[in-house]
Amino acid sequence: MAKYRVGVIGHTGRGNYGHGLDTVWLELPQCEIVGVADADENGRRQAAQRLKAPAAFADYRELLDKLKPDVVAIGPRWLDQHRDMCLEAIQRGVHIYMEKPFCRSLDEADQIVAACEKHKVKLAIAHQTRYSPKLQVIRDLIYDGQLGELLELRGRGKEDRRGGGEDLWVLGSHVMNLMQHFGGDPLWCFASLLQDDKPVTLADVRPGNEGIGPLAGDSVRAMYGMPNGVTAYFGSRRDAAGNRFGLQIFGSKGVVELLTGYLPQAWFLPDPTWSPGRGGKQWVPITSAGVGKSEPLPAGDLHAGNVAACHDLLAAIEEDREPECNMYEARGTIEMIAAVFASHLAGKPVTIPLADRRNPLQAG
Repeated sequence: MAKYRVGVIGHTGRGNYGHGLDTVWLELPQCEIVGVADADENGRRQAAQRLKAPAAFADYRELLDKLKPDVVAIGPRWLDQHRDMCLEAIQRGVHIYMEKPFCRSLDEADQIVAACEKHKVKLAIAHQTRYSPKLQVIRDLIYDGQLGELLELRGRGKEDRRGGGEDLWVLGSHVMNLMQHFGGDPLWCFASLLQDDKPVTLADVRPGNEGIGPLAGDSVRAMYGMPNGVTAYFGSRRDAAGNRFGLQIFGSKGVVELLTGYLPQAWFLPDPTWSPGRGGKQWVPITSAGVGKSEPLPAGDLHAGNVAACHDLLAAIEEDREPECNMYEARGTIEMIAAVFASHLAGKPVTIPLADRRNPLQAG
C-alpha cells in the first residue's frame, strides 16, 4: 500500500479525540502522523507528545492548508463542529475517519455526502462493531436459514443518566447502524417521547449535551417498518437498571443477541419459541470462528475496531470503493434518529426518508 500522511483533529474539553481516533494511526505502518490540531493549548501539547506529531496547530484549517494530509481523523465526540470539520477537509480532497454520531441533522448529513461525492472523498464512521468478524458469522446464520425467516430486531441503549433522547443519539447510533446492516433501510418510523412520564412538548426542548443540538425526552419508544415485513424496535429510559445495550435479532427458528465492540459478546439460541426455559435449547456463544467454537482471536476492544476500520478505509481509497461503514450508512443512522423526534411531534408514523431535513425539534 501507499504511504499516507495523516492529520489528527481533536478538541480537548469539547469531545477530545473520541474513542482512540488519534492513536490508531500509530498501529498502521503505512501511515505517518504529520500533525495534530487542537484549540486547547494544553491538550494540543499533550496530543503532539502522545502522537509524536512533528507539528501542532490551534486551528485545524491551518493543519489542512500547511500539511496537506491524505487522510484526517476527526476525533471530537461533540457534534457541533463535525459538519464544518468535514467540509473543510473534503473541499481540500482529504479522506476522513471520524467519530460518531455523524452530525446534528439530516441537512448537515446531506451537505457532507454531497461534498464527498463532488470531491471524490472517502469517509468512514467509527461504528467499530461493523468491522467485527462475528458479523459475518451472524449473516451466515441468516442467509443459510439457521435463524429462519427474519421477524424482529430489538435494540436498547445504555439507559444510564443519558437515557432517552441523549442515549438515542450517542449510543443508539451504534444500534441503529446494526439494525440497518441486518435489516435494511427502514421505510417508516412511529415513536413517542416522554419527559417525567408525560409526552414531550416543544416546551421541554433544551440544548443537548456534547453539541447534539436541540434535545428532549428521558424515555424513547420507537418502532420501524423494515423491508420484507420485518419490524424493528428501539427503547431507552433514563436510569433504568441493567445492561441491555445491544441488538437482538429474532427469526422464526431462533434468536441472536449481539453486544457492541470489535469482538462483542454474542450468542445464538436455536429455538423457535425464543425461550431457553420453555423450548429446551440453550444459548450458544458466537465467536469469529463460528457458533459454539473457541475464539481464535485475541481479545479485541474499540482500538482493534479502529485498526480494522482504518485498514478498510485505506483499502477503499486504493480500490475506489465505499468503506465498509460509510457516509451513506452514517446518514441513514441520523435518519433513524431524526425520525423518532419527527414522528413524536407529528403524532403519527413518518415516512423515511424524511422530507424535512432540519432537526425536527428545531423545525417544530
